[in-house]
Amino acid sequence: MTRLAAFDPRVAGTFPLGLAVSGSDIDVLCHAPDADAFAAALWDACGDFEDFAMWQWRKADRPVIAVFSLAGVPFEIFGQAQPVEAQHGWRHFAVEARLLRLGGADLHEAVMAARRAGAKTEPAFARVLGLEGDPYLAMLALADRDDDGLREVLQTRGSPGAFR
Repeated sequence: MTRLAAFDPRVAGTFPLGLAVSGSDIDVLCHAPDADAFAAALWDACGDFEDFAMWQWRKADRPVIAVFSLAGVPFEIFGQAQPVEAQHGWRHFAVEARLLRLGGADLHEAVMAARRAGAKTEPAFARVLGLEGDPYLAMLALADRDDDGLREVLQTRGSPGAFR
């Protein structure tokens, strides 16, 4: 994190949410307005780590992604020109954290059961909450709701029954 401090790195995903399963990686989201500078910094900071690989998407604003293992733990670092708070990955993480806070242990256990059954995080939440359509878009739509709006989702769509 110190090596990438210039890119506002933020840990997101299943580990800080307490939803990691076997094979989960640690996700780090970064603000990288200059993809070339970010790629060079990633190479310098992480290029010597086990299984290091890096690539750049060809679509949208062409984010840069690096993966590697450190002490046997897989990492994925994602750098995009958008500030971290605006990135889909961060918005998913933020709404999932809010839902878990509001839904308590029952929601956490239901999402973990879906995760243990093989679901990725956003599809697990969508399944448990009874959200229809693309689970990634459905979770982004929830990110715009305030806590009262999320409580409504938890009470009316929650399965089984309502959470909290």
